[in-house]
Amino acid sequence: MSLNYHHLLCVWTVTREGGVVRAAKALKVTQPTVSSHIRSLEDILGEPLFSREGRRLVPTDVGRVVADYADEIFSLGRELVDTVRTRSTGRRLRLAVGIADGMSKLVTHRLLEPAMQLGRPVHLVCREDRVERLLAALALHELDLVLSDVPVPPTVNVKAFNHLLGECHVTAFAQPALARRLRRGFPDSLAGIPLLLPSDGTALRRLVTDWLRQVRVDAVVAGEFDDFTLIKVFGEVGAGVLFVPSAVAAEVRQRYRLSPIAEIPTIRERFYAISAERRIQNPAVTAVTEAARATLFG
Repeated sequence: MSLNYHHLLCVWTVTREGGVVRAAKALKVTQPTVSSHIRSLEDILGEPLFSREGRRLVPTDVGRVVADYADEIFSLGRELVDTVRTRSTGRRLRLAVGIADGMSKLVTHRLLEPAMQLGRPVHLVCREDRVERLLAALALHELDLVLSDVPVPPTVNVKAFNHLLGECHVTAFAQPALARRLRRGFPDSLAGIPLLLPSDGTALRRLVTDWLRQVRVDAVVAGEFDDFTLIKVFGEVGAGVLFVPSAVAAEVRQRYRLSPIAEIPTIRERFYAISAERRIQNPAVTAVTEAARATLFG
């Protein structure tokens, strides 16, 4: 009997998920199918691949070796597909991108725009979610790339690589009349002023909160938002002060009835492209990373 790609995928997924039930859900197959594939591979290798510890399946020494080899095999498989797609210039290139919650929509658009200007048809698929869920989808090859303002969390058991796209300062914005009033004496002028912030747990929220603590400003959080665009809408009507990556500050002034109060040089927000491979093969992903470093954050 020979090795089977599906057998390896089941072993790799059970190793990552810690059980057959969760692996079956991730792979969208039945539990008996997963168990059958594992048994088939164990028969081929003549070694058990998992042992049970409580309710979890834990890989044996051989199981860990198999999972590591599977990582490399899947990586080579993706490189093969990307290489063939690159040679096939007349074919529509599919780019599936995960966008971490809290990412600025303007930054996201600027990052992805070069992929749409490759000179060949591109089918762009965008999925927004928590970064942990997006990384799981990346590991299952459902996504080509994850855009995030945080690197891969150390608690996430997924093999992925951070590619730093760049970093920028943060600028405080408000409705024009309010902005004019707050410029004098900034940041002390923010005391008691309502703030419109991204949801708790996002990178920008942590950066702004830490900065407020450092400058000892007792500001009032008037609103928390998952949608970055919604923050700007509330800001337009004078509901409070918001914070924007300086890389897109000019676009915010043009698109919304908002004025800058001040740039905050002590805050630097970083942006990452996270891929399943150390070396990026997809030409659309390459266009995103190169343009970000050369223009948006250059």
